[in-house]
Amino acid sequence: MAEEKACEVEVEVKVEGASTSEVAPPQPEAVKDVEEEKAAIVPPPEEEKPDEPKALADVEKVEEASADKSSGSNEDAALAKVATEKRLSLINAWEENEKVKVENKAQKKLSSIVAWENSKKAEVEAELKKKEKCAQEELEKKKTGLAEKAKNKLAAILKQAEKKKAVVEAKRGEGVARAEEKAAKYRTTGLTPNKIFGFF
Repeated sequence: MAEEKACEVEVEVKVEGASTSEVAPPQPEAVKDVEEEKAAIVPPPEEEKPDEPKALADVEKVEEASADKSSGSNEDAALAKVATEKRLSLINAWEENEKVKVENKAQKKLSSIVAWENSKKAEVEAELKKKEKCAQEELEKKKTGLAEKAKNKLAAILKQAEKKKAVVEAKRGEGVARAEEKAAKYRTTGLTPNKIFGFF
């Protein structure tokens, strides 16, 4: 049996960037033990992250405990060390996998937030431009309306002024005509007017 263990095959395992070399014994008992350890290793829930210092402390305790047991053979110690290294590499691979998942999820959410922010900015800018355009149109309408009102007022003022001028001209014409009639009357009768220029 010692000769069979001496002929162990070295296998290299690569798990997401972590590579470790393992010695896999050909005995079915050792394979069963490793399978049992795999089944016993349950990844911790996502909420509870394993602390690396605790995991390292546990490994050191296991190594110290295995070193303290001098009754066991070197082969058992080597198998325990291989199993521990394998378990640690699986835990490290699981941890890296979880970290990648979290990073991908966060990146996806961040990109969706940036897309939402950009769409909202575009909506606000479009709405602002629309309001500015409406405000300019309303301002133009107000200017046009005010200009039209001012023109109408000017036209009304001019009309009133023309009427007043016409009335004044008519009165002046009547006054001149009366004065000419009286002057002609005074000339024909030979009488003089009672008041001349209001001085007498």
